[in-house]
Amino acid sequence: MSKAIYALYDDDEVMMDGARSILSKNLRINDVYSPFPVHGLENVLGIKWTRIAITAFLYGLTAATLALLGLWYIMIEDWPMNIGGKPNEFLYQNLPAFIPVTFEFTVLCASHGMAITYLIRNRTFPGAKARNPHPRTTDDHFAIEIMKEENSGMSDDDIRDILKETNPVEIFEK
Repeated sequence: MSKAIYALYDDDEVMMDGARSILSKNLRINDVYSPFPVHGLENVLGIKWTRIAITAFLYGLTAATLALLGLWYIMIEDWPMNIGGKPNEFLYQNLPAFIPVTFEFTVLCASHGMAITYLIRNRTFPGAKARNPHPRTTDDHFAIEIMKEENSGMSDDDIRDILKETNPVEIFEK
């Protein structure tokens, strides 16, 4: 595992200003740890938008298809029933009655699919070991992570000097 230098902050605005200052000095920030979402941080770090909405659409489309196929097979092919005088020969004749079930199944599968995708993608599924540099980043502090190997043009002392200029509470290495 490569070594990293961390700067710990007790205020989100100080951390944001520090991140801007660090990036302006051509030092690459690997990650930022925060106890809550810091609005605007993704713009400072240049983080791209997530593609989870695409997966939600695909999960929903798959669920709607499966729901309609299942309803067609059960209610029209396998066990047709005359409920309230509704027609039962063709799917398009029964579609209005199938919409609520199809909608609910689509929402169920899309939400579960997104949650599972999120957990797997971020490696936060049950049993995964959390990667947290300092215990206080889950409570009231913020940490900026600088990987040494990604900033190989600078010495450890140069990196520490740049971090000290950002007014951190503590600088440590792991």
